[in-house]
Amino acid sequence: MDVLERLTNIERHYEDIMAELAAPETAADQERMTRLLKEEGSLTPLVNTFREFRKCADETEATRQMLDEESDPDMKQLEKQELARLEERQEKLERELRILLLPKDPNDERNVVMEIRAGTGGEEAALFAAQLFRMYSRFVERRGWKLEVVSAFPTQLGGMKEVEFMVKGKGAWSVLKYESGVHRVQRVPETESSGRIHTSAASVAVLPEAQEVDVHIDEKDVRIDVMRASGNGGQCVNTTDSAVRLTHYPTGIVIYSQTEKSQIQNKEKAFALLRAKLYVLESQKAHDAQADARRSQIGSGDRSEKIRTYNFPQGRVTDHRIHLTLYKIDQIMDGDLDELLEALMTADQAKKLEVQAAGQL
Repeated sequence: MDVLERLTNIERHYEDIMAELAAPETAADQERMTRLLKEEGSLTPLVNTFREFRKCADETEATRQMLDEESDPDMKQLEKQELARLEERQEKLERELRILLLPKDPNDERNVVMEIRAGTGGEEAALFAAQLFRMYSRFVERRGWKLEVVSAFPTQLGGMKEVEFMVKGKGAWSVLKYESGVHRVQRVPETESSGRIHTSAASVAVLPEAQEVDVHIDEKDVRIDVMRASGNGGQCVNTTDSAVRLTHYPTGIVIYSQTEKSQIQNKEKAFALLRAKLYVLESQKAHDAQADARRSQIGSGDRSEKIRTYNFPQGRVTDHRIHLTLYKIDQIMDGDLDELLEALMTADQAKKLEVQAAGQL
């Protein structure tokens, strides 16, 4: 089946959905209505682009015929210009259609769970981990999304040994999934008296949030411990047993949640994080992956396994996967990640297009 035939069949299916949505019996069936509306919403951009492409192709062919039949030199010149415009538009729509036809990541619309851990570099790595957390917090704020901290382990100097948090927003996974990996920083630490540039690292893991229907957790497989939440140096941050620690026996995964005053809320957050980790593990098993979810994403945390470098003395950020360097480190650290993430998405689409076994439009 060539691409045009495939698009025509999708358009017919879309028209069938629209007819079903208009039927009285569909309106009475809420579950069916919800399913159809979701499918209609996912197909609308593709169908609208295809219709625009088809209209443009018809206009292009008609202009070619007029150009062949035209004898007046001035009119011929005008028609050549119009043909060039239409052909350029048709090529652009063709590229858009190929991207829209790419297989969708089933997790793209999900919320995400993120983990940032200080790696190589001691206290400087912890300070950098805290900066990365602020960077993502500002990015989430700019997007109008919501961020909820699950657990955090600060250091005496204001760094973060580790922080786990949830990001809730439409399409969060589709945007943030590219952030998994080791992030490296090069700068002169405040504690460095000789002015030498140090290199340290922090690892970031991004997991799609899993729903209860995605992962079944047997209560007998989980030990639940409750305790008082602790701050720096072991000091109590509240006087009730509100912190929750989950231990999942089959996998050895341990989740700790302490940010809420309510034990129930901490338990809900801990189970949400556990589901996300188990969902990724199960997904990897389906693809014959052997390593656990976090290790497969971020490796050992060593400096050599880096995806991005933040060089403060030179004011640059380099993403090594797509060989992109931006000289706007202050804006990026303040959450302005759009240019970086859009470049990563574009590169990902280009790679998929290369392997897409599609016919010519």
